Amino acid sequence: MEISVAPRFKKAFRRLPKIIREKAKEKERIFKINPFDPRLETHKLGGKYKDFWSFSIDRIYRIMFKFGTSMNEVIFINVGTHEIYK
Repeated sequence: MEISVAPRFKKAFRRLPKIIREKAKEKERIFKINPFDPRLETHKLGGKYKDFWSFSIDRIYRIMFKFGTSMNEVIFINVGTHEIYK
């Protein structure tokens, strides 16, 4: 799976606590194997984010992403708490 990241994601990722960055890297490894692994709690978003998906890093932090032209191309859009949806 090919993952690219948006500038917003890069900036938000750098601001995360170190422990959350480490957890995010582990979840990304799982995501690359199977983006719908139950440990990720991957789900489609609604409303103004209806074209996006999200998966959980932990109970508080999420990664918002969008599939590219195929299921093997993904763009990580943003990362953070539920505040990323506002």
